[in-house]
Amino acid sequence: MKGSLSHEFETGLPAADVWEVYGGLLVGDLIPQLLPQVFSKVELVEGDGGVGTVLLVTFPPGTPGSEAFKEEFIKVDNENCIKEVLVTEGSFLDHGFKKYLVRIEIIGKEQKTSTIRSTIEYEVDPEHASNPPVVSTSGLATIAKAITEYIKKKKKG
Repeated sequence: MKGSLSHEFETGLPAADVWEVYGGLLVGDLIPQLLPQVFSKVELVEGDGGVGTVLLVTFPPGTPGSEAFKEEFIKVDNENCIKEVLVTEGSFLDHGFKKYLVRIEIIGKEQKTSTIRSTIEYEVDPEHASNPPVVSTSGLATIAKAITEYIKKKKKG
């Protein structure tokens, strides 16, 4: 069983400002600071923020399910502001997913504004197809909102 879910968030910011955070490692540094209830820690395992970068992402204590997961950057397209991250170990893969990919697209619009489109593409193991794990973009939506607020505060201050 395969599927995908998307969420769009209007930022009110130029695409370049948003991509500056999402395009490399900064987003991983900011999430535990801005949203410790989502991820308590994001550690660089290997890489420099480009394709092949691996992160270890840790959930806050008490989060149901796995404590952590590893993800690998499989696409970083600076020209089109697209990043794809594939979960390679733990969490989602421990709970019935065969594939769990997150794509972030920063879509520039007129009048110096942009949209963050967060997409989850997934594939469920055949043995979990009758009772598939839950897929939600709510975490990505929360992150998009927090990152946008962070950039706006930084620009003012």
